[in-house]
Amino acid sequence: MEEKSEYPEANEKENILEAALFVSGRAMSADELAGIVGIASIGYVKKILDQMVENSKSSRNSLCILKIGDKYVMSVKDPYGKIVSALAGQPDISKGALKILAYISKNEPISQSMIVKAFGSTTYIYVKELTDNDFIKAQREGRSKRLETTQKFKEYFNLTGTGAA
Repeated sequence: MEEKSEYPEANEKENILEAALFVSGRAMSADELAGIVGIASIGYVKKILDQMVENSKSSRNSLCILKIGDKYVMSVKDPYGKIVSALAGQPDISKGALKILAYISKNEPISQSMIVKAFGSTTYIYVKELTDNDFIKAQREGRSKRLETTQKFKEYFNLTGTGAA
């Protein structure tokens, strides 16, 4: 049963947006997606995407579209994600950054200087990688930085239950 969009002629655009999110395998901005679908109005694309997010929450399939910050990503709903996670490729971050991310997650908020003491000076490279990928936020605190995970981290690693239906 196909759901009709409240926006005229949006079903074909929705299919293109859905395909783009599926193929890219990453979070994409409405601006990026507008270029792909050929719509000049970013607001109109955001309305379509937000409607797709809502529709995917109530659909009975295993996939969903999530909004993470100002970007959109296709994901797998619980419990399907846990069942098929072994089939997924490598994460978007390096192994070293993943180790630092796990440490931050367990001890947040934590100062960058504490992580440097625990893991050495390569921490700076990994912290930059993690902030560039929006998995952590770094806020200046004295001579160091205060590090903590972001909403993207929680949704990426399915720690919020947002993908559950």
